[in-house]
Amino acid sequence: MPSQIYITNALVINEGQIIKADVTVKDGLIHEVLPHASGKENNKKNLFITFSQVINAEGLYLLPGVIDCHVHFREPGLTHKADIFSESKAAVAGGVTSYMDMPNTVPQTTSLDILEEKFHLASQKSLANYSFFLGATNNNIDEIARTDPRHVCGIKVFMGSSTGHMLVDNMHTLKKIFALDNILVAAHCEDEDIIKSNIEKYKNSFGEDLPVEYHPIIRSKEACYASTKLAVDLAKKYNTRLHILHVSTREELGLFQNNIPLSEKRVTSEACVHHLIFNKTDYQRCGRLIKVNPAIKNKADQNALIRALKTGLIDLVSTDHAPHTYDEKQQPYFKSASGAPMIQHALQAMIGLYKKQLISLSDIVEKMCHAPADCFRIEKRGYIRTGYHADLVLVDLNSPVTVNYDNILYKCGWSPLVGETLPAKITHTFVNGHLAYENGVFHDSPKGQRLIFNR
Repeated sequence: MPSQIYITNALVINEGQIIKADVTVKDGLIHEVLPHASGKENNKKNLFITFSQVINAEGLYLLPGVIDCHVHFREPGLTHKADIFSESKAAVAGGVTSYMDMPNTVPQTTSLDILEEKFHLASQKSLANYSFFLGATNNNIDEIARTDPRHVCGIKVFMGSSTGHMLVDNMHTLKKIFALDNILVAAHCEDEDIIKSNIEKYKNSFGEDLPVEYHPIIRSKEACYASTKLAVDLAKKYNTRLHILHVSTREELGLFQNNIPLSEKRVTSEACVHHLIFNKTDYQRCGRLIKVNPAIKNKADQNALIRALKTGLIDLVSTDHAPHTYDEKQQPYFKSASGAPMIQHALQAMIGLYKKQLISLSDIVEKMCHAPADCFRIEKRGYIRTGYHADLVLVDLNSPVTVNYDNILYKCGWSPLVGETLPAKITHTFVNGHLAYENGVFHDSPKGQRLIFNR
């Protein structure tokens, strides 16, 4: 039977406010939010007897569950790096209750049949709620056109180098994709020709083992801007619902708007946690562990992205969680895999920015919980509201956690944050009213649910 839960004395962060309140959960949904100032909580002793579980959250902050709209859980076909069970387990330990997974698996998710197979896998294995992108190619426009926008989060378009055959470099195909109605297009934007030219130049100088500090020169600002501008121009021409993934430069910010509500935007954008907490000075310390695409750029870009979160030029925060084995990361530069695991520690890392007075707690909730729900129009998630799914997270801001190899849950077994002390502890994570994680203990049944979208 679904749990009936009473969370009492929590500091609730929701919709721009922080209030002390009690929250009740029944049948997987938020039943009531009882602010202490209202006097309604005076009857809590009588109410306790009707609930199967009472959690005293005194001193803890209660947030909506984080929605990560950009992950790579590597299943099927790449499960030596990660799988849906291991990475969703890491997700709920980090307060992430819903995720959207990318199509570069084996086989690549470029047909609706393969897409549905992934949904079936997740229904059996995922501790968190889930959706999956369909990957675009130069020749699967018919599959894209048949996609149900209510049950699929969107179409992933690689407008820059990719694995396999998912680089969409045919302008005729791009125009067809951007002209489709009702489906969200999520674009990885790096110009392939600029990157290839840079590779040729620096390979001739350094050979295969280019110092990793050159990564933001190979995958340059110019490559990012040129591709993002093309995507935005196409979206304006065809009135496409476009989402720009992992913005990494201050120059790209000039392509976005911040003077209209998110609900009215046709072009939205995201920043990834690693672009907010690292800059190019960290290559010397972290090496290839922070080799990601698009590359981590300089301090000015990092600061511009953080400011853009507050001004609304960047709409949301995701992780681009992309595990590889440690050996795959440590190969010579041109063979070293790009991507890093981040989902277990993303919320705590963002709270680190709050502790540095760079962003507010309400802004973190806005960018990691509310905005992803609004941007993708997810049905009844992302907020602490009566009748919404009870995806909730309790956080202790007074209990620092040091990342070490013993407490990493990623299947790959490493993190670029090893040795870092993060300023908060995730104590409880609820998925659809089910207590999936509690102080290091997992309750992995029932599993998460397929996300539904209002489009």
